[in-house]
Amino acid sequence: MNERTFPASQAQRLEDPERLVWLPPADVLSALEIQSGMTVADIGAGTGYFSLPLAAALGSSGRVYAVDAQDEMLRWIATKIEKNSATGRAAPAEIVLVHADATATTLPEASCDLYWCANVWHELENRAKALAEARRVLKPGGRLAILDWRPDVERNGGPPLDHRLPTGKVKDEIENLGFRDVSIGCVGLYSWLVQADSSASS
Repeated sequence: MNERTFPASQAQRLEDPERLVWLPPADVLSALEIQSGMTVADIGAGTGYFSLPLAAALGSSGRVYAVDAQDEMLRWIATKIEKNSATGRAAPAEIVLVHADATATTLPEASCDLYWCANVWHELENRAKALAEARRVLKPGGRLAILDWRPDVERNGGPPLDHRLPTGKVKDEIENLGFRDVSIGCVGLYSWLVQADSSASS
């Protein structure tokens, strides 16, 4: 973690209902083409903003690895899971909480169909190492998907503009690590989404 890491002490901001307006999980999951039965690594899962909707979409044969380097964030997710279970609203897919970071997830090799990073890419000090870890964790033909803040639009509460990454730079980094078929788009009001195929050998 570094000075760009979103602090767990401010986790309540991630639960702001306004976030559902400017970054609707349903729109993101649609862009990711989530399918029943997939295994997804949610890297930098935070309070589970995407982990729980992913689990709901994956069905009983799916799995979400909610990976975060801050124990406080994982406790948020655990609390949500417990509340949903108590009210009979438990998501069909299993959610596995993992205390780790993007460069060393501890996940099994070739275990995931999708390696998903939301609003954490600009925080990473060693993105090349994180991409190498993504390649290790992804199954042949699996996909990498990175969502982060657009540098051309500003929103109060987001990271400073000089912390944000242009999609061209991210595309170059991804291709340099052997990912192919890179696609770039926007989702929500303030985010870009870059996706790529891991099937090419490095």
